[in-house]
Amino acid sequence: MPNIATFAAGCFWGIEETFRQVPGVIATRVGYMGGHTENPSYPQVCTDQTGHAEVVQVTYDPAMLSYEKLLEVFWHSHNPTLVNRQGPDVGSQYRSVIFYYDDEQKNSAEQSKATLTAENKYAKPIVTEIIPAATFYPAEEYHQKYLQKKGLSSCHVDFE
Repeated sequence: MPNIATFAAGCFWGIEETFRQVPGVIATRVGYMGGHTENPSYPQVCTDQTGHAEVVQVTYDPAMLSYEKLLEVFWHSHNPTLVNRQGPDVGSQYRSVIFYYDDEQKNSAEQSKATLTAENKYAKPIVTEIIPAATFYPAEEYHQKYLQKKGLSSCHVDFE
Protein backbone atom coordinates (compact mmCIF):
# COMPACT_ATOMS: atom_id res chain seq x y z
CA MET A 1 0.00 0.00 0.00
CA PRO A 2 1.41 3.42 -0.95
CA ASN A 3 2.27 6.07 1.63
CA ILE A 4 1.98 9.85 1.44
CA ALA A 5 4.46 12.56 2.40
CA THR A 6 4.02 16.32 2.00
CA PHE A 7 6.78 18.92 1.84
CA ALA A 8 7.08 22.67 1.30
CA ALA A 9 10.42 23.89 -0.03
CA GLY A 10 9.83 27.05 -1.99
CA CYS A 11 8.12 27.12 -5.38
CA PHE A 12 6.24 23.86 -5.83
CA TRP A 13 7.22 23.46 -9.49
CA GLY A 14 10.86 22.68 -8.76
CA ILE A 15 10.33 20.50 -5.71
CA GLU A 16 7.70 18.47 -7.55
CA GLU A 17 10.10 17.78 -10.40
CA THR A 18 12.82 16.79 -7.94
CA PHE A 19 10.62 14.23 -6.19
CA ARG A 20 9.10 13.01 -9.47
CA GLN A 21 12.55 11.75 -10.48
CA VAL A 22 13.08 9.63 -7.34
CA PRO A 23 12.68 5.86 -7.90
CA GLY A 24 9.82 4.59 -5.75
CA VAL A 25 7.75 7.76 -6.10
CA ILE A 26 4.42 6.70 -7.59
CA ALA A 27 2.82 10.13 -8.02
CA THR A 28 3.21 13.79 -7.16
CA ARG A 29 0.66 16.58 -6.85
CA VAL A 30 1.28 20.21 -6.08
CA GLY A 31 -1.03 22.22 -3.91
CA TYR A 32 -1.49 24.27 -0.80
CA MET A 33 -1.41 23.30 2.89
CA GLY A 34 -1.12 24.88 6.30
CA GLY A 35 -3.33 27.92 5.88
CA HIS A 36 -6.68 29.20 7.09
CA THR A 37 -8.55 29.80 3.82
CA GLU A 38 -10.68 26.97 2.44
CA ASN A 39 -10.11 26.01 -1.21
CA PRO A 40 -7.51 28.71 -1.90
CA SER A 41 -6.60 29.65 -5.44
CA TYR A 42 -3.09 30.41 -6.66
CA PRO A 43 -3.79 34.16 -6.85
CA GLN A 44 -5.08 34.09 -3.26
CA VAL A 45 -2.04 32.17 -1.98
CA CYS A 46 0.24 34.63 -3.78
CA THR A 47 -1.18 37.50 -1.71
CA ASP A 48 0.60 35.96 1.30
CA GLN A 49 -2.69 36.32 3.22
CA THR A 50 -4.08 32.74 3.25
CA GLY A 51 -1.35 31.23 5.42
CA HIS A 52 -0.79 28.36 2.99
CA ALA A 53 2.55 27.03 1.83
CA GLU A 54 3.11 25.78 -1.70
CA VAL A 55 3.58 22.03 -1.24
CA VAL A 56 4.21 18.83 -3.09
CA GLN A 57 2.31 15.75 -1.98
CA VAL A 58 4.33 12.63 -2.74
CA THR A 59 2.79 9.18 -3.03
CA TYR A 60 5.49 6.54 -2.69
CA ASP A 61 5.99 2.81 -2.42
CA PRO A 62 7.54 2.07 1.00
CA ALA A 63 8.82 -1.27 -0.32
CA MET A 64 11.04 0.69 -2.74
CA LEU A 65 11.63 3.99 -0.95
CA SER A 66 11.84 4.95 2.70
CA TYR A 67 10.44 8.09 4.25
CA GLU A 68 13.97 8.81 5.49
CA LYS A 69 15.21 8.86 1.87
CA LEU A 70 12.44 11.34 1.02
CA LEU A 71 13.67 13.51 3.89
CA GLU A 72 17.19 13.43 2.42
CA VAL A 73 15.84 14.57 -0.94
CA PHE A 74 13.89 17.34 0.80
CA TRP A 75 16.88 18.66 2.75
CA HIS A 76 19.16 18.61 -0.32
CA SER A 77 16.67 20.29 -2.66
CA HIS A 78 16.40 23.69 -0.98
CA ASN A 79 17.97 25.97 1.60
CA PRO A 80 16.23 25.22 4.91
CA THR A 81 17.83 28.22 6.64
CA LEU A 82 15.88 30.85 4.71
CA VAL A 83 12.75 32.30 6.30
CA ASN A 84 9.82 32.63 3.90
CA ARG A 85 11.85 32.49 0.72
CA GLN A 86 13.77 30.34 -1.74
CA GLY A 87 15.84 31.94 -4.45
CA PRO A 88 13.96 34.89 -5.94
CA ASP A 89 10.61 33.79 -4.43
CA VAL A 90 9.63 35.67 -1.27
CA GLY A 91 6.59 35.19 0.97
CA SER A 92 5.29 32.80 3.61
CA GLN A 93 3.95 30.52 0.87
CA TYR A 94 7.60 29.67 0.11
CA ARG A 95 8.53 28.62 3.65
CA SER A 96 10.24 25.32 4.46
CA VAL A 97 7.89 22.80 6.09
CA ILE A 98 7.67 19.07 6.66
CA PHE A 99 4.02 18.13 7.15
CA TYR A 100 3.75 14.82 9.00
CA TYR A 101 0.86 12.33 8.94
CA ASP A 102 1.76 10.20 11.97
CA ASP A 103 4.18 9.93 14.87
CA GLU A 104 6.61 7.86 12.82
CA GLN A 105 6.95 10.60 10.19
CA LYS A 106 7.18 13.26 12.92
CA ASN A 107 9.95 11.41 14.75
CA SER A 108 11.89 10.75 11.54
CA ALA A 109 11.61 14.41 10.51
CA GLU A 110 12.70 15.68 13.91
CA GLN A 111 15.61 13.25 14.02
CA SER A 112 16.81 14.20 10.54
CA LYS A 113 16.63 17.92 11.40
CA ALA A 114 18.52 17.32 14.66
CA THR A 115 21.20 15.34 12.84
CA LEU A 116 21.73 18.10 10.26
CA THR A 117 21.87 20.68 13.04
CA ALA A 118 24.42 18.64 15.02
CA GLU A 119 26.56 18.20 11.90
CA ASN A 120 26.65 22.00 11.42
CA LYS A 121 25.83 21.44 7.77
CA TYR A 122 24.52 24.99 7.41
CA ALA A 123 26.08 28.27 8.52
CA LYS A 124 22.69 29.49 9.79
CA PRO A 125 20.06 27.70 11.90
CA ILE A 126 17.55 25.47 10.12
CA VAL A 127 14.13 27.18 10.17
CA THR A 128 12.12 24.30 8.70
CA GLU A 129 8.84 23.75 10.52
CA ILE A 130 7.73 20.21 11.35
CA ILE A 131 3.97 20.32 11.81
CA PRO A 132 0.94 18.05 11.46
CA ALA A 133 -0.48 17.69 7.96
CA ALA A 134 -3.67 19.65 7.36
CA THR A 135 -6.11 19.70 4.49
CA PHE A 136 -4.35 19.40 1.13
CA TYR A 137 -5.84 21.62 -1.55
CA PRO A 138 -4.64 20.61 -5.03
CA ALA A 139 -3.31 23.48 -7.11
CA GLU A 140 -4.89 24.33 -10.41
CA GLU A 141 -4.28 21.82 -13.21
CA TYR A 142 -1.85 24.07 -15.08
CA HIS A 143 0.51 23.86 -12.08
CA GLN A 144 0.57 20.03 -12.00
CA LYS A 145 3.83 18.71 -13.52
CA TYR A 146 4.44 22.24 -14.77
CA LEU A 147 8.14 21.82 -15.56
CA GLN A 148 7.56 18.50 -17.29
CA LYS A 149 4.87 20.10 -19.48
CA LYS A 150 7.33 22.88 -20.37
CA GLY A 151 10.17 20.44 -21.09
CA LEU A 152 12.27 21.83 -18.23
CA SER A 153 14.15 19.99 -15.51
CA SER A 154 14.51 22.93 -13.13
CA CYS A 155 13.17 26.39 -12.53
CA HIS A 156 16.08 27.56 -10.41
CA VAL A 157 17.89 30.68 -11.54
CA ASP A 158 21.33 31.40 -10.14
CA PHE A 159 21.95 35.00 -9.11
CA GLU A 160 25.45 36.32 -8.59
